[in-house]
Amino acid sequence: MLTHVVLFKFKPETTAGDIQQMAEGLGGLPQLIEEIREFRFGTDVLRTERSYDFALVSSFEDLEAMQRYQVHPEHQKVLAFIKTIVSSVFAVDFAG
Repeated sequence: MLTHVVLFKFKPETTAGDIQQMAEGLGGLPQLIEEIREFRFGTDVLRTERSYDFALVSSFEDLEAMQRYQVHPEHQKVLAFIKTIVSSVFAVDFAG
């Protein structure tokens, strides 16, 4: 199993509507992309200085499954929108 964790920092001008659109786009992916085993995401609740604004935690059977997910056209559509509202992204992928 491969776990994929992504942290997003929104641009200052990102609206609540933008964040909702992002969440709706992400929320539809598990029904469209069979490689996804687990898919959880949400906005940060603590809002501390070290916090990022939004996190995604997903799991895939293996690296090849995650790579298929990454290039899937439906993921690419959501990703294109996300790129317009975030200022930085950090990711880590680990076995387990």
